[in-house]
Amino acid sequence: MTTSSAAATVGPTASGVDVGTGPVPAAWSMPAETAPHACTWMAWPGTGYTLGATAADADQARTTWAAVAHAVAEHEPVHMLVPPHELAEARRRLGGAVVLHEAPLDDAWYRDVGPTFVLGADGLGAVNWVFNGWGQQGWASWELDARASEVATTVSDAVRVDSALVNEGGGIHADGAGTFLLTETVQLDPLRNPGWTRADVEVELARTVGLRHAVWLPRGLTRDGERFGTKGHVDIVATFTEPGRVLLHDQRDPQHPDHRVTQELRAVLEAAVDADGRPLEVTPLPAPYVLRDAEGWVDYSYVNHYVANGAVVSCAFGDPADAEAADILRAAYPGREVVQLDSRPLFARGGGIHCITQQQPTG
Repeated sequence: MTTSSAAATVGPTASGVDVGTGPVPAAWSMPAETAPHACTWMAWPGTGYTLGATAADADQARTTWAAVAHAVAEHEPVHMLVPPHELAEARRRLGGAVVLHEAPLDDAWYRDVGPTFVLGADGLGAVNWVFNGWGQQGWASWELDARASEVATTVSDAVRVDSALVNEGGGIHADGAGTFLLTETVQLDPLRNPGWTRADVEVELARTVGLRHAVWLPRGLTRDGERFGTKGHVDIVATFTEPGRVLLHDQRDPQHPDHRVTQELRAVLEAAVDADGRPLEVTPLPAPYVLRDAEGWVDYSYVNHYVANGAVVSCAFGDPADAEAADILRAAYPGREVVQLDSRPLFARGGGIHCITQQQPTG
C-alpha cells in the first residue's frame, strides 16, 4: 500500500504559520480512550534496538508485540504497520487476526508516530504531529517514522489535520470533555518546540484536539527523563478513567527517586480542576515492588495500559503488585475485562502497552 496521503490538510499553527490549504473545519475534539473504538493501530518491530541485537532478542520482541495485538484483537479490529522485510514473520505470528499494512519504519511506537484521531462536524480527523525522535534524541532515527502517521490517516479515510507542534500521542491524555494532561518537559522541550509557551501549546491543542483546559505536570518519571527516555511522557504517569477521575503512578518506596516525583505530581493533580471546574479525584496506582533492573531505576508502570472495547490490556511485571493493580483497574473501568501481559520486554526497549497502541474512535 502507499504511505502518501491524499486527504486534505486544514488549519494554521499556533504561531500563525499556515500549514494547510483547505478551509478550517468546525472544532475537532479528541474522545476519551474509553469511548468506542473502530479499531486499534500498531506498528511491528523491524530494526534497531526495538528488534534487538540477537535472534533471542528478536523473538522476544515479536512475541511481545504479537501478544498485545492478539489481546486487543479479541475485542476490536487491529491494523499493523509492518516493514517490508518483516511481512512474512508478522503474517506467521499474527495470522488472520490482524490487518497488515506494508510500510517502512524506524521504530515500533505507533502511539507516538501515528496520528491522534479526533471527531468533528466533518467526521473523523487525524492530527499529524511533527515527530523528531522525542526531542532529537541522539540514539533515535526518525526519517521514516516522521511519515508513518500518513498510513493510518489514509486507510481510515480521515480528514488530515496537520500541526506544526512537535508532539507524540504518549505526551497527552484526554478526558473526552476537553481536559488534557500535559508535561512541561515534553511540549515545552526546547529541542521539540523552541520558543513555544504554554499559551502557544494550548491554542494549538484547542485547534487540533479540542483542548478546553490543560493540567500541566512539571515532569515525568526518573528513568523516562534519562538518556533513552521520552523526556517525560504523561502516559506512564497519569491517565483519566473518566472526566474528573485520574489514576496516578504511585511509587511507595522512598528508596526510588520516583517516590518524590510522584508525591510532587499528586500535589499538582489534587490542586487542579478540569475544564468544568471540578476538582480531580486522584487514585494511586501502585508501582511494582521491583526497584531496579540491569540499567538502573525502573519506570515500570501500570498506568501505561490500553483501554480497548470491553477490555483493559494492562502491563504486568511478574511482581506481587500485579494483582493489586488489576483490582484497581477493574474498579476504575467497571464492566471491562482486565487482561495482563508481561511487559518487561517492552519496558526494556523503552515503552509499554499504551506506547505501542493507538485508538481510532468510532464516529
